[in-house]
Amino acid sequence: MHLGALFIASHVLTSGSVRETARRFQLSPSTVSTAIHNLETELAMTLTERASGELATLIASGRVLEGLEPIMAAISELGQWVGHDGAGAEIDEAWTSRIPVKIVTMERFLEVADQGSINRAARRLRLGQPQLSLQLANLEKFLRHRLFERQALGSVLTEEGRRAYQIFMAISQAWNDLKSSADERYRRTARSLRIGSIIPTGSESWVARCLGSLVSEWNARRNNNAISLVSMTADDLREALKNGRIDVAILDSVFGLESFRHRELLQTDMVVIAPPDSTETSVADLVAGHAICMPSPRTGLGHAAMAFSYERAPNRRRRGQDITAADSLPVIVDLVANHGYVSFLGRVSAMPIADKVRIVDLDEHLPMSYHVAFNHRKAAADACTVIIEAAARITSESVVRTIRPADAGARETAA
Repeated sequence: MHLGALFIASHVLTSGSVRETARRFQLSPSTVSTAIHNLETELAMTLTERASGELATLIASGRVLEGLEPIMAAISELGQWVGHDGAGAEIDEAWTSRIPVKIVTMERFLEVADQGSINRAARRLRLGQPQLSLQLANLEKFLRHRLFERQALGSVLTEEGRRAYQIFMAISQAWNDLKSSADERYRRTARSLRIGSIIPTGSESWVARCLGSLVSEWNARRNNNAISLVSMTADDLREALKNGRIDVAILDSVFGLESFRHRELLQTDMVVIAPPDSTETSVADLVAGHAICMPSPRTGLGHAAMAFSYERAPNRRRRGQDITAADSLPVIVDLVANHGYVSFLGRVSAMPIADKVRIVDLDEHLPMSYHVAFNHRKAAADACTVIIEAAARITSESVVRTIRPADAGARETAA
């Protein structure tokens, strides 16, 4: 990271505007955006986000700004020393935003100063001596000061070199303090096992109870990987697994996940859930006589339910308000239990809420299955084992297969 880029990023976090910073420093907006992006990458954290076309700084940016304060003070001292302090009180911002000196170059300068020898420093840094000498020469050229006196027994700091040492040491220490926090965040993220699931119908659902069992058993084993949980639609789960935001997905379809390992978690069949005071005895009458709220077509269940309901009532006039798609199963259950709607669920999801809704069998058996899909991490495969075992205990349905260490590889489904 360049000192100029740090100066630019600090101003963006202070002003909250890429364009204002670009105008002030006479830079292109893309250059300013790159500076803030590089800082976010170095610190492994998001500092800004776009909202309605405007840049918004996040809470974390305040802590980063505090950490950048000693670096900005040292950069100001550097500008005054080199002769770019504008009118005297303010530094030349245009020059400062273009300082090409990298932090790694400063740290190599500090190593040479500490070792008293370019040769010894090059060995410790595992660099070629000519390469290190060239970097120091370029640094002296930029600062317009001679930093070392080359002697027979080594290199000794000049008076200007000692001043550069104080400035660069202050920058290096402040930057390492910022980076150490980022490194710890990265280690925590890398250790975390991220589990995504379809949205449970409620705390009593088999999905919620499976996840509860997973967390409890996982932590009881004092596993090194912390568990984090998130619920979303099957479509969103597929995308999250593909782009690496989650490691394991519990979902009702593995369509599009052929390149990931997956297991069938359990089998069930689709049923209708109806208002508890409804009297219709056939699915066709229920579909024809009630507004419908069902899982979104983005889910495997929602897609099948939509097709099934249209087949059972082909002559029904379909008004916009007759069929509502919802990604929230608790909302669907409330609409059925309290507002006269009907919906479709897997039997295993409907049974825990049998006291709230009326469960009606379809006139033909429509099988469904739930799956766990996971990436290459061993911790992900271990979590799948716990999830499948928990599902076997929690539900009365037959679990098609379990993962055993001896034959896990033979039963993987992978591209």
